[in-house]
Parts: sequence; structure tokens; C-alpha cells
Amino acid sequence: MSKAIRIHEYGGPEVLRWEDVPTPDPGPDHVVVHNEAVGLNFVDIYFRTGLYKVPSFPCVLGQEGAGVVEAVGARVTQFKPGDRVAYGTGPLGAYSTHRLIPADRLVKLPDEIDFLRAGTMLLQGMTAYYLLHRTRALQAGETILIHAAAGGTGLILCQWAKYIGAKVIGVVSTEAKAEIARAAGVDHVLVGTHNLALEVKKITDGAMVPVVYDGVGRETFLQSLDCLAPLGMMISFGSASGPVGAVDLGLLAAKGSLFLTRPSLATYVARRSELDQASNALFDVVLKGAVKIEVNQTFPLREAAAAHRALEARQTIGSTVLLPGA
Repeated sequence: MSKAIRIHEYGGPEVLRWEDVPTPDPGPDHVVVHNEAVGLNFVDIYFRTGLYKVPSFPCVLGQEGAGVVEAVGARVTQFKPGDRVAYGTGPLGAYSTHRLIPADRLVKLPDEIDFLRAGTMLLQGMTAYYLLHRTRALQAGETILIHAAAGGTGLILCQWAKYIGAKVIGVVSTEAKAEIARAAGVDHVLVGTHNLALEVKKITDGAMVPVVYDGVGRETFLQSLDCLAPLGMMISFGSASGPVGAVDLGLLAAKGSLFLTRPSLATYVARRSELDQASNALFDVVLKGAVKIEVNQTFPLREAAAAHRALEARQTIGSTVLLPGA
């Protein structure tokens, strides 16, 4: 038997249960991974609460982790038992000591990257990659706005944007998080969103920014639009404060013929070639030291409920890892 965190219904952190589950056997195209580290992400909360629907109950949550291949299916040729691997695009099932995953969703882990960082870098890091390189190709010299700049994805976004050559305005919720953002190289750190557009106007000498990266959602959406220059792009890639809801498209015209997109990682790495491109780019900037993966909190996997409470209360900084063996 293995152990896993499962939910039997949607709800608060209390629905997360640490349970015995059968150790999986691989189908022809699948791999069994013994998890060493599991990433905690806000999307896990979306699935727990029912904002995103799970396939069925009971359900093992989690989309990201790293570990060692324990068994492979008959048609799997690219992996073998003992390989160090990581994954970050699902399907659900990461909150477990052993998990079954399609081989085409796994990537081999460079020897220089430890499991702790690997367990939390792919989902957030590949998100940063597509946002900066594919949703809109960031150019050196541009000034951009990033919300939740001291969060897991935010810190990677800020560092990668600086590596490209951009100037970064980062928004955080506390002074403690402001120090983390400054240490990551953020040029201008704003604490809170009070008078956000006015602050951005001052920083940019009235030009405003060509793009906003907003993973917060409902709480910051309208303020983000006000920070954009004419023809600017609003990239709403998360809903930490709740979904944005219906949008009056006339606002985009009134505020300067703005562009609006709501992308997802799954679409950008749907093909194997795209997954390889994104993960290789991430490994490259991490191995060069341009992007540092900051794991500032760890919880035993069995205490996933406590980790969810901390994440929802915005008490975490950088990335959080759940440890199956703890």
C-alpha cells in the first residue's frame, strides 16, 4: 500500500484526508514515480474547492512533483527504473507517495537540480516561460508590472524578466514580501494596490506599462487595466482572490484598445515538443543561476491541510514543498 491525500467532496482544507491507497501498476504507456517532493500550487486549491472540477471522487490532488522512476509500462522506452524525473502539468495525483503518470508528461531531471527544488519548479517555471516568451514576447528595456511578486510564480517571473532585460514593477502584500522581491532584483516594489495606477504612472513618467502579469484575479483586475498603456496587454493567468467573472469588453476600448488574454499552462505544453522546449528553457536559466528557485516552506504531505491554509492566507513566500516521506 501507498499513502495519499485524497478528497471525497469539495470544501475547505478539512476535506483533505491522509489515506491508504493501492500502490499503482503502470499501464503500457505509464510510469510509476516514487515521489520525493510535491509542489504546492494555488491551482490545487481551485480543485479542492470545486472552482475547477475533478474527474471523480475520491480524488488525489496535485499536479507537480519530482522523484524516482519505480516501474515503467511495456511501451515506455524513454525512462527506466532509477531515473530522476519531474512533472508539472498533471494529470492530478501528485499528493501521494507513489503516483501513476503518462510517460509523455514526465521529463528527466538534470543531476545538478535537487528534488526539493525540482518538486516545485516545473509548473511555476514553465508558466513563467510561456508568459514571457510565448503569450507575449518580452523585450529588453520594457517596463512591466507583476502582481504577487514574492510568490512562487511571481519570483520566477521577476527573475526571468530581469534576465531578459526588462524593468520590473512588482506588487506584494506586505513589507516582508517586499524585501524578498527586492532581493530578487525587482526594480520598483509596491506594497498593496492602493493608488496602483497612480504609482505606476509616476514610475513610468506617465507612459504606463505595455503588459501586466496578474495571477491574483478579481481583486486586482480593474486596477491592472488602468496600469496599461494604449494597446497594452492584460495577462490574467490566475485567480488567487477569486475568478474575474464577466468582463465588459467595452472597457478595453475605453481604456486604450487593450488586449486581454486568460492563458493556461496545459495549452502551452500540450504537445511533447512544447513540454521539452519549456522545461529545457527553465532548466537552462536555473543552471545558469539567472533564476533561483526559492523553497521557503516545507510541510509533511500528511499536513497538506495546514499548507493549504497558509497559502490561502498569503502567509507563504516563494515556493512551498510537500514532503511525502516526512
